[in-house]
Amino acid sequence: MNTPEPFADPLSWGHGPRLFEIFLEPTCPFSVRAFNKLDALLEAAGPQKITVRLWMQSQPWHMFSPVVTRCVLAASMLPGGKENAKKVLAVVGAHREEFEFEKHCRGPNMEATPNSIIAGIENYSGLSLDRAFEFPALVAEIKRHAKYARQNGIHVSPTFMIDGLIQNDIGSGDPVESWAAKLLG
Repeated sequence: MNTPEPFADPLSWGHGPRLFEIFLEPTCPFSVRAFNKLDALLEAAGPQKITVRLWMQSQPWHMFSPVVTRCVLAASMLPGGKENAKKVLAVVGAHREEFEFEKHCRGPNMEATPNSIIAGIENYSGLSLDRAFEFPALVAEIKRHAKYARQNGIHVSPTFMIDGLIQNDIGSGDPVESWAAKLLG
């Protein structure tokens, strides 16, 4: 009997007609700040009025970005789907110094390996990512996130889109109420 190929659960919350897309790099402090507002935004705007979709935007100056991004998307392929991915994003954000280099080029992580980064994420999240990290469908999901960002002219994180249009006037430092007003206004 063949086991069905696991699929990535879309990183989407809410079910409203207004689409708010956020492109995040998991170890970027500004992306972490934006991610931490996700639940408050859904509460403020109403999950029946908006849909929030996250896209991973790996960035080369964040040295372990591809490994951490792969962990987020791998988590979405496990039972629990997008909530696992959300958990990985939360633990990486809460302990980001352990997954990033000081000033992008030095510090204790110079001795880190991809395996030690994965083990750290597994330790904090309680998820076992090693099997999911090797799912063949994971590569296609990573490429889908990268392609979608490229097609929309996204180069940095966080970047915000409302209904398919980049919003240069939205930032991670803006209050949630400001985001909700732009979405619902």
